[in-house]
Amino acid sequence: MTQQEILRTAMRQSAVDLGCEPEDFTKSHPVIVPAAVSPDARKYLSLPYPAYFVSYGHNITASVIEPLREIAADYLNRYPASHCFEPPHLHALHEALAPFGFGVCFTAEYWLPELRALQPLPCDFSLRVMTQADFAPLYLPQWSNALCQKRAELDILGVGAYDGETLVGLAGCSADCADMWQIGVDVLPEYRHRGIASALTSRLAIEILNRDKVPFYCCAWCNLPSARNAVRSGFRPAWTEMEADSLEKIAEMNTGG
Repeated sequence: MTQQEILRTAMRQSAVDLGCEPEDFTKSHPVIVPAAVSPDARKYLSLPYPAYFVSYGHNITASVIEPLREIAADYLNRYPASHCFEPPHLHALHEALAPFGFGVCFTAEYWLPELRALQPLPCDFSLRVMTQADFAPLYLPQWSNALCQKRAELDILGVGAYDGETLVGLAGCSADCADMWQIGVDVLPEYRHRGIASALTSRLAIEILNRDKVPFYCCAWCNLPSARNAVRSGFRPAWTEMEADSLEKIAEMNTGG
């Protein structure tokens, strides 16, 4: 699999998620399409979002419900694409959505492996490739980034770091769609800053590529430890996303509900 094939795979999947064409992400102007739902979309997405924005760095492509089309078009044409996912412009979008009962909810950065940088990294602990059969006793809080009990059937492959027979770090991947598997990683607090996370992430990425799937990684922009792990592990930023949701849901999350 070449670097271009990896990127094209990601764009094809984003096109499925938004209901647009892969070529839309490379245009020089904003693209807006009606919100849609596909059975082939990534499983963890709560589609259709009222407004869903994706950028691969060329433009912004948005999938929106009809009442919000004019708002999305005005926003994307008013501000530079490179600043649409951050304050202060973000506040303008939130305020424009509020009369309809919606607001800006999540933003995230997604990463793809850079083949020239990806290599198996060492650590001082033994690494073991794991499969679904190994995960059953591991749906515990300390492994909640690597594994997801709500979608346990998608947790398909992992790599564990062991101190003797004690699991001290775990990277797992979820088969969120047909061609791309998402990596999450956890390391026990007392074992952090010892190179375990990057060793697990890089090894799992290679195992995924060896199975002809594309590994991808996601973190919030403010999650610097996670972003640093992505860089060390051979990943590079590839696309960004922003989602709108109901004001009720946003309020519930803000109050810890």
